[in-house]
Amino acid sequence: MKTGAPLDPLALTRRHFLSGASLGLGGLALGALLPRDLTAGTTRGALPAPHFRPKAKRVIYLFQSGGPAQQELFDYKPLLNEKNGEQLPDHVRGGQRLTGMSVNQASIPLAGSVFKFARHGKSGAWVSELLPHTAKVVDQLCIIRSMFTEAINHDPAITFFQTGAQVAGRPSMGSWLSYGLGSLNDNLPAFVVLVTKNKGDQPLYARLWGNAFLDSKHQGVRFASGKDPVFYLSNPEGISATSRRAVLDTLGQLNRVQLERERDPEIESRIEQYEMAYRMQTSVPEVGDLSKEPKHVLDLYGPDVQKPGTFASNCLLARRLAERGVRFIQLYHQGWDQHGNLPPSIRVQARETDQPSTALLCDLKQRGLLDDTLVIWGGEFGRTSYSQGKLTKNDYGRDHHPRCFTIWLAGGGVKGGMTYGQTDAYGYNIADDKGNAINPDKSKFTPGAVHVHDLQATILHLLGIDHERLTFLFQGRRFRLTDVHGHVVRDVLG
Repeated sequence: MKTGAPLDPLALTRRHFLSGASLGLGGLALGALLPRDLTAGTTRGALPAPHFRPKAKRVIYLFQSGGPAQQELFDYKPLLNEKNGEQLPDHVRGGQRLTGMSVNQASIPLAGSVFKFARHGKSGAWVSELLPHTAKVVDQLCIIRSMFTEAINHDPAITFFQTGAQVAGRPSMGSWLSYGLGSLNDNLPAFVVLVTKNKGDQPLYARLWGNAFLDSKHQGVRFASGKDPVFYLSNPEGISATSRRAVLDTLGQLNRVQLERERDPEIESRIEQYEMAYRMQTSVPEVGDLSKEPKHVLDLYGPDVQKPGTFASNCLLARRLAERGVRFIQLYHQGWDQHGNLPPSIRVQARETDQPSTALLCDLKQRGLLDDTLVIWGGEFGRTSYSQGKLTKNDYGRDHHPRCFTIWLAGGGVKGGMTYGQTDAYGYNIADDKGNAINPDKSKFTPGAVHVHDLQATILHLLGIDHERLTFLFQGRRFRLTDVHGHVVRDVLG
């Protein structure tokens, strides 16, 4: 709750007026500063209400950093096996750029997958032998095989998915949702980030879950593995809860004095965040304590679940956060960047992620949470249908490929048991319903093709938000997650 004497409007200076005007008086930004709705137990966002009735309340995003090879997982291409070792035809490549890692190869041989595929479920979706658990729940999934992006390297590609722009400096998706919709709880952040421990590969940066020009209270809070999941949250040795409370009360008084003098909304957020941290001293240890989970639930997630910081442990923690009202839960799992030694490497990745991802869906469903929780699985781009480096009978690698790749969605108002979009016979381009390769334009919606901004627009739609109307005025421009593009993919909506 806001406390202290009201601000005297006559004391406003020209600087204060212009600062307030730049935020849009009575508009979106000030909406984010409204007091908590004590009757609903939530923190209001910038939107007074969703634009239309939402089908999802929260999101769990299982981001597979590095670019999973769709040819080994979901996009079955028998022609690649038939033509294994032959050169990628020029008409298939169509002059598309290659990365600096394979552009100078004297040979770019097609590489068939060494893994077997089979149809599963009533939907008959193709799933690799690497994903036996996912195959069992395939009728709950909406598999999109026709994602495409513009970035061909990891950092801009991951940044694009998370913020809607390839260049750093925009708010992340979780921050936009925190800003627009607010929180579903008062004792945990609206946006929590979990990163699998001890996975090398491409680096991840805190700006991927940053708030950028939005209020700092919308930044994602990373939970680390171990006894103190949130750094500097616990009281230092010798400091009691009573002492901490006294310090916060005094600090709050000083901050309110500064607020009355400076009229800076960030000071108000600083006060609120100190209070949130105080409440989190109780809520964070409770949510992170997996020891109270029954054995059958732990068994569901697999043997890694009791190892803090593993993907399995983080998936279970994500469910616990979801049922306690965290709006956006972002998991990162690295290790999918397989330029060489792909077969044994992807086996490890599949083993680490297949059962926990499936367990999360089953766990949410049995608790009645899947219907209003949108779960997303996928990486920043796909992999090439040709081998990077030397191709042998049992070994090969795949380079980055932004032209087409696979992700899946589940719960939260999407259709289960469907596969949306397709690729050509070589798995190199998105194809139309006759199998002919197409070159989709992000500025125009192409049925069967899904651009990054289309996915983001669809996610927001499922949460009750018109992606063109969730904006923030910054430096004279109204920014939004989908920039100036994006179309809702209505065919995947349930």
